[in-house]
Amino acid sequence: MAKVIYEKTGRIGRIILNRPDVMNAIDDELPALLSSAVTEANADPDIHVIVLSGNGPAFCAGYDLAYYAEGNGNGQATQDMPWDPMKDYAFMSANTDHFMSLWRSHKPVICKVHGYAVAGGSDIALCCDLVVMAEDAEIGYMPARVWGCPTTAMWVYRLGAEKAKRMMFTGDRISGAEAERMGLVLKAVPAADLDQETEALAERIATVPVNQLMMQKMVINQAIEAMGLAQTQRLATIFDGITRHSPEGINFKKRAEAVGWKQAVDERDRGTYDWTENRPINGPRR
Repeated sequence: MAKVIYEKTGRIGRIILNRPDVMNAIDDELPALLSSAVTEANADPDIHVIVLSGNGPAFCAGYDLAYYAEGNGNGQATQDMPWDPMKDYAFMSANTDHFMSLWRSHKPVICKVHGYAVAGGSDIALCCDLVVMAEDAEIGYMPARVWGCPTTAMWVYRLGAEKAKRMMFTGDRISGAEAERMGLVLKAVPAADLDQETEALAERIATVPVNQLMMQKMVINQAIEAMGLAQTQRLATIFDGITRHSPEGINFKKRAEAVGWKQAVDERDRGTYDWTENRPINGPRR
């Protein structure tokens, strides 16, 4: 089964994340397949706009922690000590570059979010030009609590410093409705209207010449890039590696190996585990 599907309908290119059994979680292959689909859409002169979506119950639930936290993935998400930060950077910066293919795409990209766009899935969504969410969908970067730093760093560019800090200091998930109120996404609509609203926007954009769309996107992106986007992403990607090899990050991985990633993630997200002391909060020391 293809992990990423590319289709076209008239002037609309459609990229579909297709690991529905794991809520389109990211493994070692998905980022490169995503960027290949973006390249294919950009090479097609008939395509004016791209719609990115996910099959199954969610857009994308982030990195596949059963693969990376319980196991290690081919990229060694956690290396044996002493770890090589540049090896880690090379692995993660490649993924960041694949996600940023959405940002660099000459054709505008609309991300349609249902269910969840969380952790690494939020990185993918926020690299798109426009995000339309279901009101009851959720977006957030929970690994900000431990074991992650969003490598694309798009939160600050979309929200500004204070609201980005509110999200990164808590690792909270927020609904599509709240994401719209915060200015994180373009709009949130009832789940039953998500397809219709996304299609209407895509069809409207598709009536504009490709060169016009490309020029407008380049001008707007340049304003963000001039603020130091590349440098911010470099620092964020380095820090992401550090979070996975800090004492707290190592304790999180050991906990996931011991009790399973679902319990470790639940303890992280509810704040019921002290990763520095490596023990449940208000529980016995280990």
